[in-house]
Amino acid sequence: MKISKRKVVIVGCGLVGSSTAFSLVTQGICDEILMIDINKEKALGEVLDLRDSIQYLSHNVKVKVGTYADCSDADIVVITAGAPPKKGESRLDTLEMGIKICKSIVEPIMSSGFDGIFVVISNPVDIMAYYVYKLSGLPKNQVIGTGTALDSARLKNFIAQIVNVDPRSVHAYSMGEHGDSQMIPWSTVTIEGKQFDDVIQDNKALVGDVSLDELVMKTVKGGWEIYNRKGTTCYGIASTCAGIIKTIFQDENKIIPVSTLLEGEYGETEVFAGVPTILNRNGATDVLEIHMTDNELKRFKDSATLIKSYIKKIEELKI
Repeated sequence: MKISKRKVVIVGCGLVGSSTAFSLVTQGICDEILMIDINKEKALGEVLDLRDSIQYLSHNVKVKVGTYADCSDADIVVITAGAPPKKGESRLDTLEMGIKICKSIVEPIMSSGFDGIFVVISNPVDIMAYYVYKLSGLPKNQVIGTGTALDSARLKNFIAQIVNVDPRSVHAYSMGEHGDSQMIPWSTVTIEGKQFDDVIQDNKALVGDVSLDELVMKTVKGGWEIYNRKGTTCYGIASTCAGIIKTIFQDENKIIPVSTLLEGEYGETEVFAGVPTILNRNGATDVLEIHMTDNELKRFKDSATLIKSYIKKIEELKI
């Protein structure tokens, strides 16, 4: 695997795929974007619209309709295609349909000779990333799920609103499943080096009573708050994906809580879960093992166990 052209292929031209493409174009993160969708007219429409934006941007990005054969020399393939949950369903309820779609995408991509990095957005993302890893046969560093990167951004926003600081000054991770079982290691949360609990205790008049359980619930339900109002979420995950791709292309060694394969970290194996991970031009190169309390570690392991139970369901389906 060698990054040379900064060529990104996006599979799925719904709101998430098109918003991701727009984020990449407006930020000048890549040189070429190919859009693939089962609805070729939709893909062409998105391409034409994106091309119209280039004139007023700082970077010229070539945008085209693509095919799976075009993935042969792509640096990154983003998978957004999937089965969105209906109202009242969880992300996990879409699993069977999602893996059928995933298989129909990954197999022709690998047949093209692709040897780049997969970035998986499709939900349930931890299980889908694991499935892409198994289907593709690529090394684990070359398959990344967006994991809890967006959940962590939401968490930082909620904390920042409480203490009235820039969310980028908050250092916090949501970990585990991108879903209801995710957990927050509160013992590691800081605001520019100061423990969050100390900030709360030292500023009672400013922040009042803070419920950590309520913050966890707000983080877990953050996406649904958006979904129930507008029918989808797109901008947050698009920016998240663009940030991951930027980190890879610029070889930043930045730590982002993505879904990656665990091989003994936190005592877990054979599972993709959201954990702080070092990203660079080689993909997900190393997992940062943060020190958690015994209770926090138990919650993380409970979340990993849930993900494993759905991985087992994939194996039982034999799709």
